[in-house]
Parts: sequence; C-alpha cells; structure tokens
Amino acid sequence: MNELTVDLQLVLEGPGIPSGSSFERWARKAWLGDGPSEVTIRIVGDDESGQLNGQYRGKNGPTNVLSFPFEAPAGITVPLAGDLVICAPVVEKEAKDQHKALEAHWAHMVVHGMLHLQGYDHIDDNDAEAMEALEVRLLAQLGYGNPYESEETEKDS
Repeated sequence: MNELTVDLQLVLEGPGIPSGSSFERWARKAWLGDGPSEVTIRIVGDDESGQLNGQYRGKNGPTNVLSFPFEAPAGITVPLAGDLVICAPVVEKEAKDQHKALEAHWAHMVVHGMLHLQGYDHIDDNDAEAMEALEVRLLAQLGYGNPYESEETEKDS
C-alpha cells in the first residue's frame, strides 16, 4: 500500500464534518500513485470556496470541491499530490437535496477530488465514464453505494 500523508485543515467546524481518520481513509483509498505522497484537505465555508472558485475557475459562488494538483518546477521532485478545498455547507446542502447520506457524500467528494489530483477529469464523455466507474469502484470498496444513483433507485433495485 502506498503511503499518503493527509494534512487536514479545518477552517470551518461543525457537527456534520467527518473525523480526520475518515478523511485519511478516503484519501488513501483514492491514492493510486506509485509512491508516497501528501495531500492537504482544507474544509472551508461558502466565502472562501466562492472566492477560490471565482479566482481559479471563473465561476460565481461556492462549489463542493476544488482540486489543486501540485505542479513542481522543472528539476524539482517533491512527493506532493496537491490540495483539496471542500466547502462544508455545499456538501451538506447537496447531500440533503440529493437524498444522500451525508457521510457517503463527503467520501465521494474526497475520492472525486483525489482522482482530479491524479489527472482524471470529466470534461468529455469517455473520460467522465472512466472517472465515474473508478469512483464507484473505490467507494464500493469503502462500503458506500453508487453516488450517481439516487437512493430511490438503489432501494427499487
């Protein structure tokens, strides 16, 4: 198993925010790299998320997760995956609106963000299908259902 160090920064705290050990478990499961690395996971509120989303993506308002892969200067080798910035109020609202268990949605955001740090994306349909399939597999290994199916669909099948 590859070693991943997780640096958790809780800018925002609240009863719905998972434990540090949960963030570590989820991030380590989604680290598919060949060697040791480090990731910073920063839990923020709407203001910081909105500011970063505007600055780096040109989009207004907060978003669930932002991924900032580490790009080392030429000739520098440092085992850093990058940073994830997760907006707690957005994650909590999405879980409620989408009728998903809060913990499962947090796990999905960490796995999703970790895959972005490793170069996965969902810009075109083929890439999206591959990334979603990997997310579903990793989340199942962690004990969570398919995040792309509603709970109603899961209960009916």
